[in-house]
Amino acid sequence: MITIISSTNRTGANTRQVADIYASLLKDLGEEHQILDLKDLPHDFIFSALFENRGSNPEFNETQKLIDETNKFVFIIPEYNGSFPGILKAFLDGLKFPGSFKGKVGALVGLSAGTMGGSLAMSHLTDILNYLGLFVLPIKPRINNVQKIISDGKIDDLFIMNLLKEQAEQLSKFHCQNTM
Repeated sequence: MITIISSTNRTGANTRQVADIYASLLKDLGEEHQILDLKDLPHDFIFSALFENRGSNPEFNETQKLIDETNKFVFIIPEYNGSFPGILKAFLDGLKFPGSFKGKVGALVGLSAGTMGGSLAMSHLTDILNYLGLFVLPIKPRINNVQKIISDGKIDDLFIMNLLKEQAEQLSKFHCQNTM
């Protein structure tokens, strides 16, 4: 199972559109997948599911179960203030450590309204995911000026679509050590 994580809780974000596009690529490859949209996390999880409250929020516990049952991830990451969204860090902090990501594989796709395409966000997140034991694929597509190339739920840039397809194919072929 591949879980695509739409890594923001911002309503109407381009991030979810990119997650949906990636899901269609995985569908074309015959891969079982699902989308975890961080805007759907319990609104109080930062207070009811982290640290001394770990395991206390039944809704977040279901999210933990979903993560435990997943062995491949795709993080769709918008760049906010030169890094990734705080909700993503809080989400990662709320999961069991170690073990939620250890021995699994992840793919990163960055996006931004500017010219960097989420480069800084992906760099910061790669360090954290490596620390958590997740192998991050080396191909990391960057979608810059995202608002200019997405229309009607499609990416109007052949180069970027080819990068996304190549990454999805690599992820599909990757065999994890930790196969739940």
